[in-house]
Amino acid sequence: MTMQRDVHDELRARLHEAAGAHEPNRERILARIERGMAGQERTDHRATRPPLWGWARIVGATAAVAGMLAVGGYAVASAVKDDPPQQTVAVSPTPVKSPDATSRPPASPKATPSSGGGPQDPVEPSNPPSRTAESTPSAPPAAALLPATDDTEDGPLWSDGSVDPHSNDFWAQSNITLKTSEQLTALTVQLRVAQTGGVSSTGAWRSLPEDDFTLTVAEQDGFLVYTWMLKEGRTVPKGEWVFAGQYDHDRGGRDAKDDTYAIAATTDGQERAVGGDFASRDDDEGDS
Repeated sequence: MTMQRDVHDELRARLHEAAGAHEPNRERILARIERGMAGQERTDHRATRPPLWGWARIVGATAAVAGMLAVGGYAVASAVKDDPPQQTVAVSPTPVKSPDATSRPPASPKATPSSGGGPQDPVEPSNPPSRTAESTPSAPPAAALLPATDDTEDGPLWSDGSVDPHSNDFWAQSNITLKTSEQLTALTVQLRVAQTGGVSSTGAWRSLPEDDFTLTVAEQDGFLVYTWMLKEGRTVPKGEWVFAGQYDHDRGGRDAKDDTYAIAATTDGQERAVGGDFASRDDDEGDS
């Protein structure tokens, strides 16, 4: 009984130690028990034992092992219960970015083995496929400049150019007035504002229906050019009409002496043209 108690105490100590390490190993425990029992048998027992006592020893040892395993399992469960479970966080490996067609460096020349064992000729790298250029919306093409003329009257047409009196030190509006005594089947009106510094469009309007005209605004040859073109199939009735271009400019009273306008029209199958310039600032001040 003392031998079994000693073995039991040793087993409990080892099981508690194994439970603390969280690595219980049933096979190692059984192997240690068998080795301990074999050593005790050689030292304490006599060479000859009655067969009945041998079977009793085997049955007792088996019972002791079963009891110790039960106690060991309880110790393991107690040890595991006493120690709080440690949580571990699984961290995924950092993804490796695979190079794509845009980041892959150009292929380096590769050598191919020659049949004669001599110097190897480098293979020229193949050209990478070219990307298709993305289409970007383009601004409407600038209208062709109309021929300049100083004739303000031609047949049924009459015209005049003036700077709107509401213009100020930072902003201005140039007005083109057109009078026609006949219906027009084609009409193009063009305003050319000289780039005197900071000139940029802020808008445009006309007294005729907006849907009847196509408007383009563009920088051309040092001028900000406004072009109104009557759409095909539309007409301009008899009357007096205004076409106006608005723009910012550098601070100060702007001089419009280099600004011009031109008008091309068709009436009764005949082409007509009028045009002119704008009164300079000095002329306006003199008139006042």
